[in-house]
Amino acid sequence: MEKMTIAITGMSCGHCVRAVSDALRDVEGIRVENVGIGSATIAYDPAATPTDRVRAAVTDAIEDAGYEARAA
Repeated sequence: MEKMTIAITGMSCGHCVRAVSDALRDVEGIRVENVGIGSATIAYDPAATPTDRVRAAVTDAIEDAGYEARAA
């Protein structure tokens, strides 16, 4: 398993953490390691899902939840 940390802007409270956590749980092929204000760490199997596809799916899910994201 590889880990990826995503920087997230626009988060300011526990509700934001829950919203991002919920959005990430819906992304197939990843495991949510940690979500806090300003970042999230996920784990994934690069043999099963290429890193660029994981990055795009995670970023899309976070942005769909109303926040800005980029791989840190």
